[in-house]
Amino acid sequence: MIRDNAWTTYTAKDLKAVEKLSKDYIDFLNNGKTERECTELLVEMAEKNGYMNLEDVIKKGQKLGYGSKVYAVNMGKAVMMLNIGKDIVNDGMNVLGAHLDSPRLDIKQNPLYEAEELGYLNTHYYGGIKKYQYVALPLALHGVVVKPNGEKIVINIGEKDEDPVFFVSDLLIHLAEDQMKKVAAKVVEGEDLDILVGSKPVKDKKEKEAVKAALLKLLKDEYGIEEDDFISAEIEAVPAGKAKEAGLDRSMILGYGHDDRCCAYPSALAMMDVENPDTTACGLFVDKEEIGSVGATGMESHFFEDMMREVLDRMGIYSELNLSRCLRNSRMLSSDVNAALDPLYIDKFEKQNASRFGHGLVFCKFTGARGKSGSNDANAEYLAELRRTMDKHKVVYQTAELGKVDIGGGGTIAYILSLYGMQVIDSGIAVLSMHAPWEAISKADLYEAYKGYKAFLIEG
Repeated sequence: MIRDNAWTTYTAKDLKAVEKLSKDYIDFLNNGKTERECTELLVEMAEKNGYMNLEDVIKKGQKLGYGSKVYAVNMGKAVMMLNIGKDIVNDGMNVLGAHLDSPRLDIKQNPLYEAEELGYLNTHYYGGIKKYQYVALPLALHGVVVKPNGEKIVINIGEKDEDPVFFVSDLLIHLAEDQMKKVAAKVVEGEDLDILVGSKPVKDKKEKEAVKAALLKLLKDEYGIEEDDFISAEIEAVPAGKAKEAGLDRSMILGYGHDDRCCAYPSALAMMDVENPDTTACGLFVDKEEIGSVGATGMESHFFEDMMREVLDRMGIYSELNLSRCLRNSRMLSSDVNAALDPLYIDKFEKQNASRFGHGLVFCKFTGARGKSGSNDANAEYLAELRRTMDKHKVVYQTAELGKVDIGGGGTIAYILSLYGMQVIDSGIAVLSMHAPWEAISKADLYEAYKGYKAFLIEG
């Protein structure tokens, strides 16, 4: 059954709310192109809405209880938010979980080199990308350089009108006969995704690498960066430019990083808009999902568990049994995107079970691949509860899978949280051109996601 298109249900008031949310989200996208930048934006949002830093609460020996709002930051790349309800142990929590990282090119630790009087930065791509999409594309550099003395230099080059941009060169069609015979995965090799950053040499004929020398001088003079400082740097090359409204009717948003910031932002907004919930509201915004949720800032780390221990301790009710009960009694929406039905590639989708632009929040009962391998498969009872909640709050929603059975497949952080015994389902927004440098979503779906996430935090 194909459900209603959300646009056909809107009043003038709804349309105004859609445009307001879309404008604010575009600002978030433009200012949050990395997980570090998104974390800073989310912390700013939380503090404006009365959330306290859990680290400060612990240092000051403050007590927490019903109505307390706290947040915790994991290494500047992930955030947990908590709005404490009446009985966190027996009622559990209503958890919204999204990720802040997106596919990109990462600058290597020994990146700068010169070849044929051109200066390059060597890269290592991050996440699942079609490598050929990153050539001949304006790129910006975002990140941090940390010097041995602890000084942190923030890098953001390529977003302002007066900034230079960077790019990976492509082979001209006139010389590309052999290249054009390659399969798409091999048209551009990973080691060929090196970013061109300069071509002007120093005026010193004795200098063997005059362009590299000029670039090192520029880095030193303008940014205070030495070549060795790349060792302790995290710099990401991302598509340069702003997210924009798309379509003659302005019904869509085209931008970098919708996966998964189009779920993270409305999740955070829902957290801000829920006051004194009966059931504890929790927002998880994590890193490293695109490479398997591994590492200290991914969902597989112990950060969430450890912070919950700290919260229960500040409430005076910590025990491993209470922690286990709290997590087991919780419910979660793993807020991640789904593949929107694309008429140009219709043979890859099963139309009756594909997510569609404008048809609202997507619930994906299971992900995985082929025979549901690697999937969290949500329980029917939980889906029934969610149906009641969404219908009660007049949320337009749909159900979907990720492509045809033997073609599709994917994963999110859902399976990790399900290990605690909590009820978990994937829910998010339909995206066109997922994992491309520029992805597209529907404004209506963004609005319905916000409504659905807020309803979930209120009702569970």
